[in-house]
Amino acid sequence: MRSMTPLADNAFDGKSFAATLPKRPGVYHMLNAGGEIIYVGKAVSLRDRVGSYFSPRNLHPKVQALVGQIASMSFTVTNSETEALLLEFNLIKEHKPRYNVVLRDDKSFPYLYLSTAHPYPRLSFFRGSRQIPGRFFGPFPNAGAVKETLHQVQKLFHVRPCRDSYFANRTRACLQHQIGRCSGPCVGLISKADYDADVAAAIKVLDGRSNELNDELAARMEIAAVNLNFEQAAVLRDQLAALKIVQAQQIIASDTEREADIFALIGEPGAYAVSAMTVRGGRNLGTTSFFPRAALGEPHEALASFVMQYYADTEPPPEVFTNLTLADAAALQQALAERALRAVNVRRPERGLAVRWVELARDNAEQSLRVRLAARAGIEELFAALALELGLAAPPARIECFDVSHTGGEGTMASCVVWGPEGALKKEYRRFNITGVAPGDDYGALRQALQRRYTRIRDGEFAAPDLLLIDGGAQQIAQVHAVLVELGFENQLLVGVSKGPDRRPGQERLHVYGENAPRIPGAQSEALRLIQRIRDEAHRFAITGHRRKRARRFNESVLEAVPGLGPAKRRELLTHFGGLQGIMHAGIADFETVSGIGSALAHALYEYLHPGE
Repeated sequence: MRSMTPLADNAFDGKSFAATLPKRPGVYHMLNAGGEIIYVGKAVSLRDRVGSYFSPRNLHPKVQALVGQIASMSFTVTNSETEALLLEFNLIKEHKPRYNVVLRDDKSFPYLYLSTAHPYPRLSFFRGSRQIPGRFFGPFPNAGAVKETLHQVQKLFHVRPCRDSYFANRTRACLQHQIGRCSGPCVGLISKADYDADVAAAIKVLDGRSNELNDELAARMEIAAVNLNFEQAAVLRDQLAALKIVQAQQIIASDTEREADIFALIGEPGAYAVSAMTVRGGRNLGTTSFFPRAALGEPHEALASFVMQYYADTEPPPEVFTNLTLADAAALQQALAERALRAVNVRRPERGLAVRWVELARDNAEQSLRVRLAARAGIEELFAALALELGLAAPPARIECFDVSHTGGEGTMASCVVWGPEGALKKEYRRFNITGVAPGDDYGALRQALQRRYTRIRDGEFAAPDLLLIDGGAQQIAQVHAVLVELGFENQLLVGVSKGPDRRPGQERLHVYGENAPRIPGAQSEALRLIQRIRDEAHRFAITGHRRKRARRFNESVLEAVPGLGPAKRRELLTHFGGLQGIMHAGIADFETVSGIGSALAHALYEYLHPGE
């Protein structure tokens, strides 16, 4: 392997440089005048690939924009295309060049985790390093797929979901046992042997061996019946029936129990959408969409680069299907095989079930891109309207909004949501646990959250917003401005959003700091629509965090803390609405239809679950 770097020159002669390159596999790097790597690419033939950028026929705007910034180039010759592919991946991961494919969401993939070190293993949602003891099942395409699978396994096998500290301190069975999702090992309601059998059955389902489990459950049921253990036989019968229902609900299944990932890319350079679908045990676990930023090059090149980054920290399955024929599929296949230490087949399918999988992934990518482009256009119009309403020279590039949530002054939590021209920047959302302020002191909570946030902005950890929104009126923004002055942000554009006289949407007042009277945009204002969306998102983010905090405090369930709501009524509610999510979406009239829930308790329950609404 060797490399060569020409002298930087503002008048970089790309044609001459390309003519000096060998017709060998390798990686090339484009640098700007500051010596920063702005693009990394791989090539089967360095001379041909680099020369194509400077061809008079290459008139693509993205390519022209890139070429115009090149001040120098360097290259590295490799022994094979596979070696070039791996080197390209490592360089992109290290330097994050602005014109390369970069995954928008860099969170690790979610898994199901079984804590096998405990005598009674726990099955739970997991995201992070997998260096701890236990078994991991996945990866899943998104958190929703993990939670749905966890929900099904709990209903089938009653494996406990609670934390070890919670398990160790129980004196009576919890709500999960009451609704039939846990067998109650914490209080000895199931033997160790029976619990181990349920865990083993759950593992088989998660490993994709549910057909094997069907036979096993049927055999155990017959043995129990022969031994006149009819109660145990009935439990096994119900498990077997429920398992068959779950299998029937899988939308696309194969009888071969295949393990595969499917990728479909559509769009054009700079506006690509990639849909990734996960198939485990022959069953589709769902899709998730990605929108690679600064994706340059042909679609098959962008997709190959995306797939390589997708498996940066995740082991690939035996089969990887794509909707495009990748010119470097063989090199990609070899690179993934070396990482997985086994064969990995990367190809575009031509027949069979895999073609249907690819078509489904492509449909998802098309829909995701259409919605994204429509949403982006709509948000750009709203940002322009906001600039006009506030008299700004240009639409704000970054908006932050703060809100505070608590219940009777307890468990106070503040939220900060961030929006840009592309919409909500959820990776930059933050929550603040408020401590050391008097219960119910919203001003003190707001001051503490702003002090913590703007101290970090002052230290250069975050960019300062162009507009700071506060859910509140003149008094709230006065408190906030005092904090901003103290930290050196006295010129921060600050706007408070207060409700109108009837507290109805459309009547909001905008309190711009420094102006004597509030602005009243009116219900038809596009600017107000944007402000409402951001404010409501801050409220949702704050109250969601507060509820989680409150739920942990009250033994894992918000329902256990509702006055007058005993175990029987909690069980009736959960059965009626199908779980806590259904209860959270129910209204007072819905609660009154539940047996044992009167008008007074329905009102109390709703107010407890929806404080401040």
